Amino acid sequence: MARHRSYSIEFKRQVAQEYLGGESLNGLARRHDVSRNLIRVWIANCEPGAFDDEFQAADLLQQYEAKIAAWISLLKVECAIVGGQGQAASATARC
Repeated sequence: MARHRSYSIEFKRQVAQEYLGGESLNGLARRHDVSRNLIRVWIANCEPGAFDDEFQAADLLQQYEAKIAAWISLLKVECAIVGGQGQAASATARC
């Protein structure tokens, strides 16, 4: 059974730009181990700027992941402070 692979927006743009730069569709498909039809879709999406929305969504996701990581770090610090002061064991158990 075929496996589902996902490709980064940068990779899609790179392959599309290589094709638009004169590289053959067959050569790109073989070199990157991707179907020719998938490359055609990427080329069609690249020309009108369809990847722009995906790129903005990926950037927003990275920003949210960074905020979540910062909150987790802050929570760990607060839990260490609460646990270190010998306050209620239930507070430490939640951390």
